[in-house]
Amino acid sequence: MADPEFEALRQQRLAELQSQNRRGNNGDQEAQQEKQRQIEDMRHSILTQVLDQSARARLNTLSLGKPEKAKMVEGMLLSMAQRGQLPGKLGEKELIGLLESVNQQTQKKTTVKFDRRRAALDSDDDDL
Repeated sequence: MADPEFEALRQQRLAELQSQNRRGNNGDQEAQQEKQRQIEDMRHSILTQVLDQSARARLNTLSLGKPEKAKMVEGMLLSMAQRGQLPGKLGEKELIGLLESVNQQTQKKTTVKFDRRRAALDSDDDDL
């Protein structure tokens, strides 16, 4: 992955989006859809550059089961790539490590509290 190529691609996409934004500020639905499609294309191209094939497949599998978590991981990967924190293509093992750290951060501990006093006050005992 060449960093200057990545930056040039990013700048080109940004310029395209800005020129479209200047041309069509009328809120046209087609323009919005085209802009959204271009943003998605840019996201996919960047993810293709920073992930190898097995890691990309795992991320796609995750997006089928938990789309909100997949979007969060994609956002993290994109921001890491933009800041230059990724040394090269990430493999499946590195992606699994990233997913585990995300799980630890987002996992909430749930506790069940059982109130025995309420359970003891059952109205069925009064019928005897």
